[in-house]
Amino acid sequence: MARRFDCSQPVDRKHGLREAEAAVRRGDLVVLPTDTVYGIGADAFNATAVADLFDAKGRGRGMPSPVLVGSPNTLHGLVTDFSEKAWELVDAFWPGALTLVAKHQPSLTWDLGETRGTVAVRMPLHPVALELLKAFGPMAVSSANLTGHPAPQSCDEAQEMLGDSVAVYLDGGKTPDNVPSSIVDVTGSVPVLLRAGAVSEEELRKVVPDLETSR
Repeated sequence: MARRFDCSQPVDRKHGLREAEAAVRRGDLVVLPTDTVYGIGADAFNATAVADLFDAKGRGRGMPSPVLVGSPNTLHGLVTDFSEKAWELVDAFWPGALTLVAKHQPSLTWDLGETRGTVAVRMPLHPVALELLKAFGPMAVSSANLTGHPAPQSCDEAQEMLGDSVAVYLDGGKTPDNVPSSIVDVTGSVPVLLRAGAVSEEELRKVVPDLETSR
């Protein structure tokens, strides 16, 4: 039976975050609010838990799970060949709605799907998400919807779709909108905009004027 916690109430929030961290540590799934939409999360280094995340969404391995982090410093242990331009994007837009696709450290023993040696990583601007990520560490987090359905803006919408496949639901209220994060590929010498989202191309170009767009 899934447990749900109202994070607008201090006691419930504290209890919920503790329960969510424990759930992730034992390999279960949790739903958490972010600054874009609600996400379904698992231990990024637990291959079985990540596979369960895909199963809960009805999603194949061909669309790997992004990873959320609680601090930019976490990147040092996750990515390699991270350029100065990539760090400038981090400085300008994290925490926030910008996902960066980077080469992951070859030594990492994780299975996020068919990543081809890369990882899509983001630091969200939401206090509940950040508190959980800082307590636990990097988590594989994808939008908390069944594949083909709209990404949820509320805990109710997520729970209606995912039900008891999730151990803990953290209700942080309705998200401001359902615009996804922007995605920029920083694996090469020139950043490439893969998906325009909450951070506009114009805003990105103020930081990296040579930004290219994918065709």
